[in-house]
Amino acid sequence: MKVLILGGGGREHAMAWSAMKSKHCEELFVAPGNAGTDRIAKNVPIAPTEFLQIKEFVEKENIKMIIVGPEAPLVAGIKDFFIDAGLNDVHIIGPSKGAAMLEGSKDLAKRFMQENDIPTAAHATFTANSVDEGKDFLNTLSSPYVLKADGLAGGKGVLIIDDIDEAKNQLDEMLLHQKFGKAADQVVIEEFLNGTEVSIFVLTDGDHYKILPTAKDYKRIGDDDKGLNTGGMGAISPNLLADEKFIEKVEDKIIRPTLNGLKKKQYDYKGFLFLGLMIVEDEPFVIEYNVRLGDPETQAILPRVQNDLLVMLQKTAQGKLNEIDLTIKKEFAATIVLASNGYPGSYEKGRRITGLDKAGKESIVLHAGTRSSAEKILTSGGRVLTVTHLSSQLKDAIRKSYGSAEHINFSGKYNRTDIGKDMISYMRKKEI
Repeated sequence: MKVLILGGGGREHAMAWSAMKSKHCEELFVAPGNAGTDRIAKNVPIAPTEFLQIKEFVEKENIKMIIVGPEAPLVAGIKDFFIDAGLNDVHIIGPSKGAAMLEGSKDLAKRFMQENDIPTAAHATFTANSVDEGKDFLNTLSSPYVLKADGLAGGKGVLIIDDIDEAKNQLDEMLLHQKFGKAADQVVIEEFLNGTEVSIFVLTDGDHYKILPTAKDYKRIGDDDKGLNTGGMGAISPNLLADEKFIEKVEDKIIRPTLNGLKKKQYDYKGFLFLGLMIVEDEPFVIEYNVRLGDPETQAILPRVQNDLLVMLQKTAQGKLNEIDLTIKKEFAATIVLASNGYPGSYEKGRRITGLDKAGKESIVLHAGTRSSAEKILTSGGRVLTVTHLSSQLKDAIRKSYGSAEHINFSGKYNRTDIGKDMISYMRKKEI
């Protein structure tokens, strides 16, 4: 089977790395890919939202499966586009446009949760015409205040603000002065949930589902979760807070009601579903839905899945996911992100990367923001690489990931030094 992966980050390299191990992978393409995917697959210079070009390429190469990495093509309706084009024999791993709006619109997602009695934070949605009502609503909440741009904002559309006056100023900036652009034509204001975050990943064919390995993501740029939010600076899998009892609650209160709600709306959902949850007094609350896998969590969870990825995805597309027995390695995975100094703000590109081969002999090194130039690998993004190691002991997985990361060098290299530290502390307290 010929397969096309859409995207060019670390998540897509992880998908390519996993897909290439399948005995069913005849040929693998990645659009647009990066320097890492170029080593194991064929990169294609097509943007993930250029649907017509993708269609022409798929027809030319006789591709039978498209794995969609990022959210933008899903929200833009790539699945609907292929169905309308009559290419029903091409399996698109991802939901239809209607279902993808669970990520594409935070207001729609909140209304969906309300309709299906799915636990989430108290909230309300406002526009430029109701900005004063929004400020009145802020007055009913306690600090800190959470403001979310309704649409896609590249991971930058969520503000958590301690001061009420600043929260009102930022509401003006978002609704009246186009901060975050059209993504903030509507703003969701919600109650701040004080708890612990956990990432749950589900693969579903619309009727059946499999819960993939759990993970803990580290969003802040600095150690001890300080500084600006990023796309993610590391991940640990499994997340020890998501024990069997908690997962049962998630299935009962969130996963099954979500899938039932999608079916009631007759949405086609065959792909990955990410649940960003907050644990509040041992109960799960939904912070957000994503309609695809996360990054860098994918780099931590896929190496723990023992099943053939393409077989799983083919069964998903066929509505036969119940025929799969998911097998997960008991080992811990620790993923460290190597970033460009200055990220998530401005940073320099084009820095030569060395030491990749040595690090790759000891751990799984996956590319995110890289490009090839002659015989060199250069930086081209804020998050440049991820290094993942698996071990039966969490502390060893962390230590070896950091050890492998030390072999890699480029000017301005930056990484957090405390990934997994909280999980180690939790294990000591619980004597796991």
